[in-house]
Amino acid sequence: MNKILILINDAPYGTEKAYNALRLANQLGKDHETVEVRIFLMADAVVCAIANQTTPNGYYNIERMLKLAITKNAKVKICGSCAEARGLKNIPLVEGTEISTMAEFTNWVVDSDKVLTF
Repeated sequence: MNKILILINDAPYGTEKAYNALRLANQLGKDHETVEVRIFLMADAVVCAIANQTTPNGYYNIERMLKLAITKNAKVKICGSCAEARGLKNIPLVEGTEISTMAEFTNWVVDSDKVLTF
């Protein structure tokens, strides 16, 4: 089984990096069920995992896109020190995401067949 790690560094809104990364993750989940998709949220991308996001009608919603990836068996981890620096340690996060560590991230990097950075 191929393992693809998608590293997201940018905030969920303001640029389209998180949006495009999750579009890719969801397309992989749809078209390539034998590929293991891993998503690691780092720096301002940890905000992607905040629960209860509300966006204007007609505008993409990163929380919904993240939930779709999770329902398609993507594993989603959040940099713990990045989340703590942004005050996210004790707030509700998207179900299925997990606070993680640099050690787990490095293990994913070494164990993945491909690493894509957004």
